[in-house]
Order: sequence, then structure tokens, then C-alpha cells
Amino acid sequence: MADTTPNLHLPYILPSQAQKHVMHNEALVMLDRLVQLALEYEGDVAPGAPSEGQRFAVGGAPTGAWSGRAGQIACFQDGGWLFAAPRTGYLAYFKDSGVLKIFTGSGWQRPPLPDILTPSRLGISATPDDTNRLALSSPATLLNHAGGGHQLKINKATAGDTASLLFQSNWSGRVEMGLSGNDAFSIKVSGDGSAWATALHCDGEGRVSMPNRPLARAHRAAGTSTPASGSETGFAALALEQGGFALGAALTGGGNALSVPADGLFLAALTVIVTTSSGFSVSLRRNGSVTLLTVQGPTAAPTTASGVAIVQLYAGDHLSLLHGGSATIDEGSGRTQLSLFRL
Repeated sequence: MADTTPNLHLPYILPSQAQKHVMHNEALVMLDRLVQLALEYEGDVAPGAPSEGQRFAVGGAPTGAWSGRAGQIACFQDGGWLFAAPRTGYLAYFKDSGVLKIFTGSGWQRPPLPDILTPSRLGISATPDDTNRLALSSPATLLNHAGGGHQLKINKATAGDTASLLFQSNWSGRVEMGLSGNDAFSIKVSGDGSAWATALHCDGEGRVSMPNRPLARAHRAAGTSTPASGSETGFAALALEQGGFALGAALTGGGNALSVPADGLFLAALTVIVTTSSGFSVSLRRNGSVTLLTVQGPTAAPTTASGVAIVQLYAGDHLSLLHGGSATIDEGSGRTQLSLFRL
């Protein structure tokens, strides 16, 4: 029969053993050192004033009182140091870092996670909650390929639900992209986190639209008109409008000025249909003073005059038409019109 136990090497009380209590007490001391291990820290230098019963993991290059005890467990007891060699599989709680480590045979390491881990919540430097069950706080996130590629999948239950990426500023939404309330891909933007506008919309057939891109087609009321030379006229209706174009102030020559909603370069197309004329011109004007585009026609009638220009406009500008010469203009069904498209 061996003199010690196979795992902790505790001494047995042998038959006819003298001073049996000595062997028993030695075994208890060894149990006290090794069972329910809670180590103060791992290092090469013994503390200057250790407390009774404190235990330490000796590092790989110990000095002083721990010299020659690399990799062992040091316990301060009865005013001196007692040592024990850990065995593979020992578990210990390290008080300085607050983590549990396992002895691998060559050193103390944190236990690896299982291959399959299914917690109900997971936080990485962050606190998860019932909604954000996976929470991560980090300067960056890397999603790398395993094989040839990598896909990030965001699924939703029904078409009316949402599957999207939300970008926030100080926890207030500013941009959302994905499937929001339908199966069409969209990009929505917000300036305050509550009012949202769709910047881009793409349906299942691949047709792309930008519902809030400034776009307008303005025309006069149906019929004919004969504006006096030098008069300023406007528009009566918008056959097409998106992005905030609106009819503004009434003009003395008739119709309303067209209000511009946003800064930018615009493609402007002006078409004028004339039934009778002695020579005419129609100019697109900004704020009643800056000429952006002019079309003109000869005395022969009927005729169609049209022109296109790229113009710089600013939010709050108003557009009108300045007439020259003499002509009867056919307004019917929006035939004479101004089209604007922000580039």
C-alpha cells in the first residue's frame, strides 16, 4: 500500500504508526492549502507582509523566498512558506483579476469556451438586455470569411416586419437601411430621430426611385394666354412634385412663383408652345432678377420653343417666367411647362 493518496499526496496513517496525529494534521494542512483554491495573484516575488493562509501562484522566474519553486503554489502558514505542485486540471480563482483559471500542466490559463454556447444573453464589454440580447462595445467589429466569403443575414418573420441596420448619433436614429415594413429595400434618413424621409427605394424588380429627390413639372392652367412684353408670370399647377417643390407667391402677370426646396445643381427644361406670334422670348428667372434660361421663337406660328440648362439653385429661391415680344401661348393640359430635376 502506498504511503500517500494518489491525487493530493496526502499522507496515510499507517499501521503501528507512532504520532498518528502528526500525519493526520499534515494531511489537513495540505487539504487546507489545495482545496477550494483562491490565489492572491501569480508572480515571481513573494509579498512583503503576507497574511496567514494566503496562497499564491509562483511564476516562471521566482526570486527570494520563492526561489526554485517555479510553477508551484505557495502558502504562507505558521510564519513560513509551504509549497505544493499543482497537477493538470486544478482550478483556482485569482483574486487580483477576478477570473477562474485552470492549470494545464505548464501554466495557469482561463478555461476555453465550449464549442457550442447558447446563452440567453451575451455582452462583450457591454450589458445586454431583453431587446439587445447581444451587446458589444468595441472600436471595431471584424466579420471574416471562413472559406471563400461571408454573409451577414438579417431575417424577419413577415413582410410587415422590419429587417434593417439602424445608424444612430448619441442613441438617436439618423439612417436606417433595409426592409422596413415591406419587402422593398430602402434607405431612410432623419434629422431628429422621429421624422423620417425615404432617400432611396428599390422594389423587387430592381426599379430604383428617390422619393425625396427634388423633382417638379410645373405648368399654367389649361387654355391660352397673351402675356404682355416685360410681364412676369408663374404657374398654376404641379403635374409632378417630390422633394418639397411648392407654388409660392402670386405674380402680377398671373400664376404663382415656383419655390425651390434645396440647394443644388438642377437640370431645367422649359417648353413653350405658341399659336400666334410676332416674335417672342420666354426667360426662366430666379428671384425675379437672374436669368437662367431663355427660349425664343420667330413670327411664324404655330411653333414650339424649348431649351435645357444646368442651373445652380438655392433653398428658398423662387422661379418665374419673363415674357418678351408678343405671342399667344397654348397652356392646354400642361403643354407649356417647366421641368426641374436635381442632379
